[in-house]
Amino acid sequence: MTAARKDDMNDRSCIVTSRQLSADEMIRFVADPDGNVVPDLKRNLPGRGCWVTAHRDLVDKAVAKKLFRRGLKQDVSADLELGARTDHLIAKRALGQLGLARKAGGVVTGAVQVDKAVRSGEAIAVLHDAGAAPDGVRKIDQARTFVRRMDGPDIPAFKSFAEGELDLALGGGNVIHAAILDGQPGRAALRHLVFLDRFRHFSAEFDTSGGASEKTAKDMITE
Repeated sequence: MTAARKDDMNDRSCIVTSRQLSADEMIRFVADPDGNVVPDLKRNLPGRGCWVTAHRDLVDKAVAKKLFRRGLKQDVSADLELGARTDHLIAKRALGQLGLARKAGGVVTGAVQVDKAVRSGEAIAVLHDAGAAPDGVRKIDQARTFVRRMDGPDIPAFKSFAEGELDLALGGGNVIHAAILDGQPGRAALRHLVFLDRFRHFSAEFDTSGGASEKTAKDMITE
């Protein structure tokens, strides 16, 4: 069997909270051939699966309380680093989507181009490298604030990756600032960024340099 079981898809109850949510708000986990719990981000690995709401602290809680054994109905091993490994895979997926969006013309880089995209209404999100200088971030924040005060959208900003990762994902050239443009490639990339930020920070509002509220994040994922 090469796809997620239909009964898994029909019973998407979080093994930690017991809440039923859409697949886009959850992560499916399965046991590999050695009995180790692994995340199934594409939701297509074979075997019985169980679901956890896509928040890092809930994955950690499922590990600590040994809930995967009950959810998968077998003796499995859930490593203490499962939450960290899941985070790494989600981040890797988001970086890959950014790279695809860049190739499709859905991302621009450089402080000047990002500022222009924000002020023109083309940008639906901005990104900063972890090592971005505060002054550079502040100038782009000023553009975001200008758009908001002109009754435009509240454009989210992300600083989601380790220093240098944004540059590698977007083709080099010392990328410090980037903007995701409206359109199918950009929105696909943004959904993955939002998913990553929700996984890490679902319980708190992000500040002006790092994202959007939980409500905004959910809207971005599902629209």
